[in-house]
Amino acid sequence: MIFTLSKIFISAILISFVSWLSGKKTGLAGFITALPLTTLLALAFSQLEWNDPKQSVEYAKSVFIAIPVSLLFFVPFLFAQKLNLGFWQCYFLGISFLAIGYFIHQYLLKL
Repeated sequence: MIFTLSKIFISAILISFVSWLSGKKTGLAGFITALPLTTLLALAFSQLEWNDPKQSVEYAKSVFIAIPVSLLFFVPFLFAQKLNLGFWQCYFLGISFLAIGYFIHQYLLKL
């Protein structure tokens, strides 16, 4: 239970900090968000919790494939001005693209 609460606390602090920083220094917040901090934390937490190196390696491979696929979320934002899209339109289109990306990810994992 303490381990689970520690994971929640560490993750919440990181997310809250970057969210706060985005209002002060957008560029730095974007850079920190782009870092694989979540992956670093999740891999370490997973290894500590399950102590299964093979599972951790498979997890890391899945993340490696998912990173470029997950960039599909940002595609609508790149074209927002040209297509006259608002934030929420971009947001929900991005989530739709992520759903498609999930199937791409699953296909690539099977190769």
